[in-house]
Amino acid sequence: MEDLAPKEENEKAMIRGIFMGSGSINNPEKEYHLEMEIGNYKNLEKMMEILKKLGIRVKTLQQSIYMKEGEEISKFLALIGANQAVMKFEEIRIQREMRGKINRLVNCEAANLNKTINASIEQIAAIKRLQETGDFQKLEENLKEIAILRLENPNISLQELGKLLKEPVGKSGVNYRLKKIIELAKDHR
Repeated sequence: MEDLAPKEENEKAMIRGIFMGSGSINNPEKEYHLEMEIGNYKNLEKMMEILKKLGIRVKTLQQSIYMKEGEEISKFLALIGANQAVMKFEEIRIQREMRGKINRLVNCEAANLNKTINASIEQIAAIKRLQETGDFQKLEENLKEIAILRLENPNISLQELGKLLKEPVGKSGVNYRLKKIIELAKDHR
């Protein structure tokens, strides 16, 4: 009897059979890992060759073929016709990526807020030191203005502080003035 299926369809069926017989996939909510045990090195090489030809990147360990990249696992599942599994896997993958992005944004915001608060504490301490020594009144007007605004607004960013000035300046202008205040306060310890 003639082989009616094209060669690629036979290869996909073989891959599907090997996966069904000796493959496993981890819960993608925890980690991405798909693995297939192959009986011998010759079959392993043939499987690697077919998967590479079909655009699937895999790695080997002893007599196993495995994947740890979500995109490759998704492509593999689509290749073997596991369409519902692809949809579920992609849904979980997207949720994981979104959680990761949100966590990175939250961590970044928290770090920026801590940085702002720590800088503000140092700036306020310097301003108070100048007030205690009586040198505050000797400051240039632009330094006095920023110092008073910082005391009144300890939790806002440099950019926001700059907008409150009579003649607004940018973040670098505010930073320059506050650093100058800190340096002057260091001279009066």
